[in-house]
Amino acid sequence: MTPKRRLWSLILAIGFTALVLDLTLRGVGPLPPLASTFNPATGIWTNAKDAQLPTSQRLVLPGLHHPVTVSFGPRGTAYIKAQTDHDLFLAIGYVQAKNRLFQMDLMRRQGEGLLSQVVGKAALGSDRFELQLGLLRTARANWAALPPASSTRAALLAYSAGVNDLIKQDERQGTLPEMFKLLNYRPAPWTPIDTLVIQGDMTQDLDYTTAPIEYNLLQQSLGPQRASAWVPVDEPNTQHPYDLGPYLKEPLTPMESTARIQTPFSLKGGVPTGALPNTPSATAVEGLGSTAGADNTALKDVAALTQSFHHAFSDSNNWAVSGAKTANGQPMLAGDPHLSQTLPSIWYQLAGQAPGYDFTGVSIPGTPMILIGRNHNIAWSLTNVQNQATFFYREKINPKNRNQYFWDGAWRTMKTVQYTIPVKGQQSVNLTVKLTVHGPMMTQSGETLAVDWIGALPSPDISVMLSLLQATNFSEFQSALSRWHAPGQNFIYADRHGNIGLISAGYYAEVKHGQPWTVLSGTGADDVSGTIPYNAVPQSYDPASGFVFSANQREVSSRYPYYVGTSMDFFSTGFRADQIYDTLKNATHLTPADFARLQSNKQDVLAQTMVPEVLHALKGTALTTTDQQAAQLMSQWNGSMGVTSPQATIWWFFINQYLQDTFGPWWNADHVPVKADPNLALATTSEVGNPLVDDLEAWTAHDPTNPAFSLPSGQKRTAAEIMAKAFQQTVRKLAVKLGSNPRQWQWGRVHAREFPSLAQIAALGYGPRPSGGDSWTVDAADGGLVSSAGPSWRMIVNWQGPSQPPQALGVYPGGQSENPLSLWYQNRIQAWWSGQYAPIKSVSQDHGGPTWHLVP
Repeated sequence: MTPKRRLWSLILAIGFTALVLDLTLRGVGPLPPLASTFNPATGIWTNAKDAQLPTSQRLVLPGLHHPVTVSFGPRGTAYIKAQTDHDLFLAIGYVQAKNRLFQMDLMRRQGEGLLSQVVGKAALGSDRFELQLGLLRTARANWAALPPASSTRAALLAYSAGVNDLIKQDERQGTLPEMFKLLNYRPAPWTPIDTLVIQGDMTQDLDYTTAPIEYNLLQQSLGPQRASAWVPVDEPNTQHPYDLGPYLKEPLTPMESTARIQTPFSLKGGVPTGALPNTPSATAVEGLGSTAGADNTALKDVAALTQSFHHAFSDSNNWAVSGAKTANGQPMLAGDPHLSQTLPSIWYQLAGQAPGYDFTGVSIPGTPMILIGRNHNIAWSLTNVQNQATFFYREKINPKNRNQYFWDGAWRTMKTVQYTIPVKGQQSVNLTVKLTVHGPMMTQSGETLAVDWIGALPSPDISVMLSLLQATNFSEFQSALSRWHAPGQNFIYADRHGNIGLISAGYYAEVKHGQPWTVLSGTGADDVSGTIPYNAVPQSYDPASGFVFSANQREVSSRYPYYVGTSMDFFSTGFRADQIYDTLKNATHLTPADFARLQSNKQDVLAQTMVPEVLHALKGTALTTTDQQAAQLMSQWNGSMGVTSPQATIWWFFINQYLQDTFGPWWNADHVPVKADPNLALATTSEVGNPLVDDLEAWTAHDPTNPAFSLPSGQKRTAAEIMAKAFQQTVRKLAVKLGSNPRQWQWGRVHAREFPSLAQIAALGYGPRPSGGDSWTVDAADGGLVSSAGPSWRMIVNWQGPSQPPQALGVYPGGQSENPLSLWYQNRIQAWWSGQYAPIKSVSQDHGGPTWHLVP
């Protein structure tokens, strides 16, 4: 270690020690006894040593069959070379755990309902919810379904052995991560079930939603006609689907019943067993009734979760272009998944090489492979499909026996699963989960709501990813993804032989008729009937346009013959997709620098469309001097949400005020319990906010006298009248907030990004820091004025032809280590912030740095 690094380590160690002392005095949840925390041999002092950057050394891992080398790049990327596939996965487990053990433990505890065991009763709501939802039940079933000789089973066992080698080593040396010491517990041994639960965590993050409950509440308050007009199935604004058809229409594929997981009539060794009923077909709901009590209770239950475990915003961009559009005549691909941005990051970068594998990219700690990246022949990235994957059923309960529900013409007895939730500092809590054929009952306040969601199905997704890592062409890529279940993902593709493609892989649940986007009847008529056949799901290969792309917009046009979801199901407003489409459609001679600029693009397409309408509405309106100054600024604006732009501030507050002034009177008059926008009085969820913003864009330009603009009292209003008033209100509010000179209303004064600590200790996070972008820019900043969600990993791969490795670049905001004392804790943030990238190298490429020699 250089003298400069030694100095920084000393400074960080002193600072962190002071922080721990301060936290101990003030208290952070259930802190441990001081004696164990400050034990000179095993306490927090060991973390300064553990935070040192790796040095070349020899390490013994008992489970290895042959020696393995692990080399580290200058930014902490791990390059693992093994002689067998078993040893590769074992080494991945060891290296991930070395850098992210507490994060991995937190993720498995979240999904398994065991947070209360280490942080106390504050986590009980989350634990109850997760045990009801059933990630643990599904993970056990997934493990039981793997054949004994399965390569996936072998990979999961090897990975677990590597994690456990690290746990044992840390316990011997007293170097467990500091959070284990602060919370005074030791991690349990890792099992394949834990990895499968983390797989379920990601499915829940991207697919679990309460949108059907919220739509049902909209129907009850606004009325079915108004709810349907304002929150329609198809988006009212122009979209850019990547799959333009013609579309196939084939019989549905039978879908394995969720009942196989959700109705475990007995638990033997933790694996559901017993004869189970099948899931029949679906029809429309037969009546709404007064069920707001049950629906609101379900929403409150979800609030017990952190944002990361409830799907709350549209996620991600990716695109690929053929060689006809690039400077070197070879395909180029880009991807930037938008997820919660935390320290440590959701991603861990690594490269692996063994007889069966040669890949490089980013992995999710707790899983044995990369999820996004490239191998020797192909590259890929992901965005969320946004298809409906969660269905709620209103069960008819027997008034004479509350343990019975009516389904398929007869009263059925609910099945139950018993859990004991250990709670730190108090007695354990018993939980009984009741299950119907549809799934677990999430609330019994008023009528009973059960949830049927894609994450309850057995899913071979880890097997799929292991196959995808070995794919050499699009046919093998397509074949591997035919078995992908959930979450629904848009897999973008480019290969060294000149081809590009995109497949929206996953299960798409279908109903025979009715309204699956609202709460359904549980009597049997409305059940799921099957899934869209794989060869009919949205996909494209080497299109004539020369490019493919996805940005959470609806992937197909209105001519698509199957139901995939509604405008309330998180389909993006389409503005990011518009910017990508407009940039790529006529582009030629593209380079990685062009792709990097597009990933950092802060043009708000909605603003570019709407601002001329706003300025036109102001003509003839009596304006104050400040109004005039603000309007003059807007007339000179190009729509960029740059950090120094005062127009960006005016626009953001205006569009929210316009939304509030248009829909707020109706929300108040009809006592709508569902919030509409994340930044104002209407706000909590984007499920409703997205379609309402779509409405405003479409109506302002094409239907300015739409009845929605009038007041519930019957007083007529137009779009122009509301916009003029909203603009003046915005200027008054900003003058109070930021001063009377509009030129000083820079976006960075009110808008910021932050990367909070997973440990929920503010001092261990990053920011808030003034930032550009907003919810509708390609460089997305989701979550309002202080964003903690956005591009979690940026990647660009430019192939160089059949015989050369590609030029591959990537960056994520964070660092490889979860230790706050490490120089690799947040060393990548500044590069990410400034739009810089680092090479994504394979094991065989020169990367320098120290090497670990792992031996049996």
